Amino acid sequence: MRTLGVDLAAATKKTAVAVLEWTGTAARLEHLALDVDDDEILRLFGSAGMTGVDCPVGWPDAFLPFLAGHLNFDAHPVLDHDGIAGRRLLAYRDTDRFVTARTGLIPLSVSADRLAHPAMRCAVLQAKIARDVGPQPRDGSGRLAEVYPAASLKLWGLLARGYKGRGATEAERLALLLDGLARAAPWLDLAGSADRLAASDDLFDALIASLTARAVALGRTLRPEVSHAKAALSEGWIHLPAGGLSELNGV
Repeated sequence: MRTLGVDLAAATKKTAVAVLEWTGTAARLEHLALDVDDDEILRLFGSAGMTGVDCPVGWPDAFLPFLAGHLNFDAHPVLDHDGIAGRRLLAYRDTDRFVTARTGLIPLSVSADRLAHPAMRCAVLQAKIARDVGPQPRDGSGRLAEVYPAASLKLWGLLARGYKGRGATEAERLALLLDGLARAAPWLDLAGSADRLAASDDLFDALIASLTARAVALGRTLRPEVSHAKAALSEGWIHLPAGGLSELNGV
């Protein structure tokens, strides 16, 4: 099978993709690209069995009624979120709270942080996929799943913090991450792309998204339980690996 990982940014120049070809007990990096537009993502999605996208696929359920109340001068749905606790329900989804409880990591807010602009592009991308291929459930039960590379790395026992950004320190940490990945997944053939991955956290995140997509396809991620199922269908669900990297290269 083929898995596609997408590190989705608001602009194409920061958007990266990674395609892994899985054959028996090995995986090979078949395609790695930066500066990727929607048409290219759609093309790659069509040939992938599972796609992992590093971007929220939905907003908090409470957010739309809050905005509608404000727009229509309806005080009740707005006042329902008075105070910091109420505003947290507008900022974070059920899956974000689940990830924090499981990993200690706090995902950026899709409605109140830097993810808002990429999420708008992701919504458009989902609409294009629905138009061309068919709607993909936001809980990841179709061929598109939301992933969080930093959480995947942490659960796989690899360094999860400090590799974002520019400068020698970040580059060194990214190189260390690749070394750790090579030791943990000796079956993964990067096809001569290690230097490019070490130079770009966007490309690296796309690779981790593609690896996590494989875990989703194998049913080796934490799925929403009954208490989370309804919210996952509307807000989205971040798929966290439920096992180690060694479990991904089986048939």
